[in-house]
Amino acid sequence: MIQLPMFGPTVWTVTQLTRYLRELFENDEYLQDVWIQGEVSNLSRPSSGHLYFTVKDNASALKCVMWRNTVLRQTYIPRDGDAIEVHGSVSVYETAGQYQLYADQLRPAGEGLLFQEFLRLKSRLEAEGLFAEERKRPIPQWPHTIGIITSPTGAALRDILNTIRRRYPSVRVVLAPTAVQGEEAPAGIVAGLEKLNHLVHTDVIILARGGGSIEDLWPFNDERVARAVAISQSPVISGVGHETDFTIVDFVSDLRAPTPTAAAELATPNRIDLQADLSGTHLRIGRAAQSIIQNNRWQISRVENRLRLQSPEIRIRSGRQRLDDLIHRASATTLHILRLHQVQLAGRQARLASLNPEAVLNRGYALLRTPDGKIIQSVSRVTIDEIVEAKLKDGRLEVQVKSISQNKDRQ
Repeated sequence: MIQLPMFGPTVWTVTQLTRYLRELFENDEYLQDVWIQGEVSNLSRPSSGHLYFTVKDNASALKCVMWRNTVLRQTYIPRDGDAIEVHGSVSVYETAGQYQLYADQLRPAGEGLLFQEFLRLKSRLEAEGLFAEERKRPIPQWPHTIGIITSPTGAALRDILNTIRRRYPSVRVVLAPTAVQGEEAPAGIVAGLEKLNHLVHTDVIILARGGGSIEDLWPFNDERVARAVAISQSPVISGVGHETDFTIVDFVSDLRAPTPTAAAELATPNRIDLQADLSGTHLRIGRAAQSIIQNNRWQISRVENRLRLQSPEIRIRSGRQRLDDLIHRASATTLHILRLHQVQLAGRQARLASLNPEAVLNRGYALLRTPDGKIIQSVSRVTIDEIVEAKLKDGRLEVQVKSISQNKDRQ
């Protein structure tokens, strides 16, 4: 603050006085947060992008300025002759020595009352639970039918249809045309909701319109519309106005989109994403199928091995081998026995040969027999003059006994 002298008259320069007044304005909390209502005149917007205008009534006028960055955030720019409400702070423009309003928000006159009505209705419906998250329904991922409630001639419908055609062209779209501005709009919106719910049975409903002032969007703040959205059988996506615009419908609907185009995007899957998902799913299914096939092959191989082990063919082959082994062993045993018998037979034959009387004959001996063919083993068996047969190795002789002598040791 400018310090004033304690004694003597105060003589200020123009700059000192202007700066003192500016500080007075800027230190007044009421003047730093003020709404002014009046008619716009002398509106200009030079190349700098700033907005200069005057707000006047029947008796006074107030110069206003809005800087470029603030202008860019406005959804409403007035024209000369418009009745507006402007918010800002009052200060002094020292160069011209005049006070003026530095504006930061513009709206058509009357929006203040509408906004108060908006807040009252919002508070009441919120207390009833119409905005509660637990009552909001999920948006179907694969809708078959999408209902649209909007103006048939508005840009919002074109944006929605273009978005749906680009993202999910196979879906069925049903339009419930209605006015979305003016006194007839609320009744038309309610009727559209009833038709789509009871006649078409849509999977999801898009309630949309383009941007505008609070007065333009007021049908979407209507209590009848809000309650119709709340009892809708199909989930409702609101796409009303621009991203900065909020209406009662946005709070009641199951999902709020910042724009009509965004509402269409939220209501539909993207076919490009679907194609990618399908490709990924196809790949996963192929891998899973290969894994299942390989696992089944392994299981079949195990079963085959178990069956092979339990198969009678194994026992038959084993029996055949055992039979072959037994035959081989029997043959070997038989051959061994045969050879043993042959050896025994040969031994016996040799023994018999050695005992064969005829073999003795070969050594010069003779075999004597009685006329009746009995072998003479002792001299006691013959008599003098008896005819006996003597068998030699090469024939027989008839011999007459002339004498008999007996060994003394035998007597």
